[in-house]
Amino acid sequence: MNASTRLDDRLAIWDVKARYCRFLDTKQWDSFSALFTDDAILDVVDAGGPPAVQGRDNVLELVKGSVETASTAHHVHTPEIAFDGDAADVIWAMQDRVVYAEGHGLVGYGHYTERYRKQDGVWKIAYLKLTRLHVDLTA
Repeated sequence: MNASTRLDDRLAIWDVKARYCRFLDTKQWDSFSALFTDDAILDVVDAGGPPAVQGRDNVLELVKGSVETASTAHHVHTPEIAFDGDAADVIWAMQDRVVYAEGHGLVGYGHYTERYRKQDGVWKIAYLKLTRLHVDLTA
């Protein structure tokens, strides 16, 4: 694979993650769900969440149940990307702010560790693990 193709792949993965943040924060659930493979795995145990789930519908259900009524802002930075054919392992530094209607919430700092797969020319998230290094709770 030539360097230009890998650069295109890298930029496409960045776009997927940018859409992930925007669709999650704006609650565009159909568009958010379409970013994942059918057999995607979501693991938020290390971030204080429930056990990992598998399958796009289960991923969507878990995420919606966690933040649907919250106001959120997700930011990702400095991706580390390693390609393996039509797959890529990516680590993103992240920060998120979650504020619930009752006024309490959190600001979290950590990493997304992910695996992307290219399917029919489109990069999708096949595995996502959220790890929080620090959380600031708000009243």
